[in-house]
Amino acid sequence: MELPSTKPYLLRAIWEWCCDNGYTPYIAVQVDGRTLVPREFVRDGQIVLNLGSSATNKLQMGNELIEFQARFGGVARELSVPVEQVAAIYARENGAGMAFDVLEANAGDGQDAPAAAVDEPDDEPPRPTTGRPTLQRVK
Repeated sequence: MELPSTKPYLLRAIWEWCCDNGYTPYIAVQVDGRTLVPREFVRDGQIVLNLGSSATNKLQMGNELIEFQARFGGVARELSVPVEQVAAIYARENGAGMAFDVLEANAGDGQDAPAAAVDEPDDEPPRPTTGRPTLQRVK
């Protein structure tokens, strides 16, 4: 029996941590055919979305999908992001958060799939940096 993914739980936990501490939670998403986002804002196969309470309406962070309404250029849009396509969640103000592997097969919509926000080698611990995001890749 395969264990359920911890990713949706980690996403909700970091989102809550950001909100509780006055930070703005952002997610980086590898866009594929199942990702419902405004395509005009997709760059190199990826989009960054603000999940803060002032930027979203009806936010639902489920185990399979993150769904919400957001305004782009003053126009309300319905967004739906498969959890498996989320490459990172982090606080806009300080970059603290977590990066995730997104399988290339999931990202295949004909666009180049960029690397995750931080790509640390598997055999080395993350290196602390000053003034830069402190994301850590989770497998």
